[in-house]
Amino acid sequence: MTLTFSQLRIFALAARHGSFTAAGRALQMSQPTVSEAIRRLEQGYGTKLFVRGARHLILTTTGEELLPLAEQAVTAVDAADQALTAVQELKGGVASFGLLRNAKHYAMADLLTSFHENYPDVRLRVIGVNSADVADLVRTGELEAGLIVLPVDTEGLTVRPLTRDEVVYVTASLDRDDTPVTIEELSSTDLILYDAHAGWRDPTRRQVEQRALAKGLTLRARIEVEQVDAALELAAAGAGNTFVSRAVVDSGTAPPALRYIPFEEPLYDTIALVRRDGGVLSPATRELVRLAREMLTRRALEP
Repeated sequence: MTLTFSQLRIFALAARHGSFTAAGRALQMSQPTVSEAIRRLEQGYGTKLFVRGARHLILTTTGEELLPLAEQAVTAVDAADQALTAVQELKGGVASFGLLRNAKHYAMADLLTSFHENYPDVRLRVIGVNSADVADLVRTGELEAGLIVLPVDTEGLTVRPLTRDEVVYVTASLDRDDTPVTIEELSSTDLILYDAHAGWRDPTRRQVEQRALAKGLTLRARIEVEQVDAALELAAAGAGNTFVSRAVVDSGTAPPALRYIPFEEPLYDTIALVRRDGGVLSPATRELVRLAREMLTRRALEP
């Protein structure tokens, strides 16, 4: 015989209340249904669990041995049910998400603040690294989903492009006019590049490198730093030139002495949501993804 959780719950309640009738009321079952469930349990194992007294049920020795185990099982299953319900209703669980390196320039801090205010009982695990690394973390299952800039290696990932952002050349030089920048000029300038750890795996770097290679040119950085803010400060000091997305320009955090010039062949960062192929998002992460998508779509529509 296979012991079922339903049988354990009926047995535990019958023992607790001392009556099949009272157990039936607690379970919203009829007294005959409860009595029959216990009869089948006893018959299946060839042993008595209760002695039917005149006024209440009395546990046999076997029943006394089973009761604490049945109560533990019922408690554990009830706790699991409550935990799963809490996760489904966003009253618990974890939202696991990756953010592109310059997420702050896309108001992603507002996204996380809004999510926490709406779902204070959900834990947030958010990692902000280069898009190439976010893609790797999602692919290996360390993160459920993430926001990235394309192009990156998307093998094993489901990709949903959301919006794009123009990338512009940044210089402090007053001698340079406002004509669009060519890839030839970019290859000959003193370049200051950020995301030093990711290097040429960085998606924006990959795009300009591919353009340079197509014309037989090589791009080399004079200075490499990790943060875009440091690259802009160095550019403002005249140490060289760089390129950044319009979101960085529009955020108002860049030094005022800088000038922003488009490329002759317009260059764009494509921002996308990624998740692992076949992966199922938890309710918390699914809601965070929805809010991120709405926020980026709204930003793209702003004048």
